[in-house]
Amino acid sequence: MVDADASAWRMPDETHEHELTYMSWPTRRIWESDVDDVRADIAGIARAIAEFEPVVLLAGERDVAAAAKACGSGVDVLPATVDDLWARDTAPNFVLGPDGVAGIDLNFNGWGGKQFHDNDARVARTILDEAGIARIQAPIVGEGGSIEVDGAGTLMATESSLVNANRNPGKTRDDIEAALKDLYGVTTVIWVDGVAGHDITDFHIDALARFARPGVVVMSTPDEQTPPDVWTAAYDQAHGVLTEAVDAQGRRLDIVALPEPVDIGRRGEDFLASYVNYYVVNGGVIAPRFGDKRADADAAAILAELYPGREIVQVGVDTLGEGGGGVHCSTQQLPVG
Repeated sequence: MVDADASAWRMPDETHEHELTYMSWPTRRIWESDVDDVRADIAGIARAIAEFEPVVLLAGERDVAAAAKACGSGVDVLPATVDDLWARDTAPNFVLGPDGVAGIDLNFNGWGGKQFHDNDARVARTILDEAGIARIQAPIVGEGGSIEVDGAGTLMATESSLVNANRNPGKTRDDIEAALKDLYGVTTVIWVDGVAGHDITDFHIDALARFARPGVVVMSTPDEQTPPDVWTAAYDQAHGVLTEAVDAQGRRLDIVALPEPVDIGRRGEDFLASYVNYYVVNGGVIAPRFGDKRADADAAAILAELYPGREIVQVGVDTLGEGGGGVHCSTQQLPVG
């Protein structure tokens, strides 16, 4: 284990070249009757990523053969006991330093004890031990979806998911901000309120706003006809904060709207209808497809403008979305060191 030191480590942005992507295979214990459908979603994402870079997928011993068959030869299945599929939150957050790569273990606790997580609490250590990568033990509890970095000194986060007694009791926002600066090698943290208690994550930033590049933020934008609720209020608050925010380089942020789909039929309360939950891979962007043909096409066009030279690939996430997540939530990049 190594110490976190902002002078030594920094998390690159997602466009930095990847060595590979980590994912996890869904379990019947969590997904019950929906397990086959969500496995199809995960296999589709894994196959799409494997067209651009290697994929390592963690799966329990009994599921290895089925996972390998579903995902194809481009995906390496690593036998490891997991509880759920959310690799963004359970896998390490990788940072770069003078000696290469290290992985931050964020002490995953089931999003504040909302779900059993004995196995997922060990996923970060399992990955780091298997890969022979040094581990940084975080002094806070969090998840990879809680934070978004631009790779140039700025980090965005929701207060609702980190400054929360179900993860960090007794810690102030200043305490947590200091830890984030040390862990991720940033100098500026931009906080938005988020929403506590309305989804399992307490509203992760990667469902709301992402850095397309330093100085440019893309936001999941509700349709004008969407009735006001806690989510539209959270968007309005975050948009106001980001409009006034200054990044680590002293710049105001350019905010790009990525409109949410409208024509998606009846969905559950937890369905994540956010195109910003995309994942950048080597030479491409893997983005969700929701079946609203106009919105899907518009999202692909906006992402193509934001990421010139990268192929935009959209994949179905119908069952994954009902679980409150998407493409980004189910992936974790290992950057080239």
